[in-house]
Amino acid sequence: MSKHEKKTSSLLHYPVLVVFSLFFIGLFALDMVTPDRSYSELENTTLSQRPALTQFTAKGLNSYFTAYTKYVKDQVAGRDQWISLQSAAETTLFQKTQSGGILLGRQQMMFPRTYGLVSSETRTLPKNTAALEALCQRYPGKVNVMLVPAASAIYPENVPAGAPLLDEDSYLDSLSDAVQTAGGRFVDVRQTLTAHKDEYIYYRTDHHWTSTGAYYAYKLLCDALGLTPFDPSAHTVLTADGFYGTHYAKARTWNAVPDVITYYDLANTLTVWNVTAAGQPTEGQTTGLYDTEKLSVYDKYAMFLHGNNGLSRVQGNGSGRILVIKDSYANCFVPYLTANYADIDVVDFRNYNYGLDKLIADNGYDQILVLYSYASFTTDPYLYRAGVAG
Repeated sequence: MSKHEKKTSSLLHYPVLVVFSLFFIGLFALDMVTPDRSYSELENTTLSQRPALTQFTAKGLNSYFTAYTKYVKDQVAGRDQWISLQSAAETTLFQKTQSGGILLGRQQMMFPRTYGLVSSETRTLPKNTAALEALCQRYPGKVNVMLVPAASAIYPENVPAGAPLLDEDSYLDSLSDAVQTAGGRFVDVRQTLTAHKDEYIYYRTDHHWTSTGAYYAYKLLCDALGLTPFDPSAHTVLTADGFYGTHYAKARTWNAVPDVITYYDLANTLTVWNVTAAGQPTEGQTTGLYDTEKLSVYDKYAMFLHGNNGLSRVQGNGSGRILVIKDSYANCFVPYLTANYADIDVVDFRNYNYGLDKLIADNGYDQILVLYSYASFTTDPYLYRAGVAG
């Protein structure tokens, strides 16, 4: 028997080793021919790129190999499929009720795992409350505050048994008192959303409410302001299926049920302003209400209002003007306001670095709406700008 035949024969005694070796050689070869990705739409995250070795020192080599390890992890061939396979094993074989910091609840619903407010949130919450009080005091009778509870507050029965839940009610009650004492109006949507919980008012795989949930809250605002609500039956309803949201991007469960986005065929325009100073800008780009190209990617919710712009204006079909200070929960809410106002100005402080007083003075708004999710209100470090005169 030749030496080559002996080596081959000996390898056959270790079939598992041979299979694993061939597997990793194949995976390495596949990695070599697979182009690197800069972004994972499914995980909604930026992926590491191949690092460059710039320093031939101990520190430089250590930094390089650390970066290279992360690069290999991010760029491994079939990354999305491997993550899904891991999730399937964990939820099916080990009956896990959470994955990636997301609770896997009943009725295929997903919830963020929250043990309580972290230290930064305990500092941010009173600051944002004070900002709203200051805004209400400067514009008495004009400021309407709507904080949307998390899905877990409306569907506690669908949260896994024993999972931690925040007590949102106690804070919303105290905020309601603070806003009204300061001269504002608190639009409490909790009872309305609970009354319609048998309907599709929150996405299963995403942290936002649906257009249906937003509509019920919008009707509540109309009742408070004496407005005639947008009539859905008078407009063509459009849908986009296959939506896997932010919770799914973290949990990556193999059996997730995709969501459906609903919106209405509206001809109203949206102008995204080029903001360079306080007050009303004069230059901007005008387009439609929806960025329908986003419907072909995973983050389909970003199609509403073209995402989170610093300052934009929606041309409505009603009369008067309203200013909406918001997080992304308002993006599917604002189109309904086209039935009531001629101009709907929308401010997102994440991309707007100025106070509001000059903007308000320039436009003479009839009403101001502050619309945030409860979770975003506790974490947004920029909302203080609403309370700053200027």
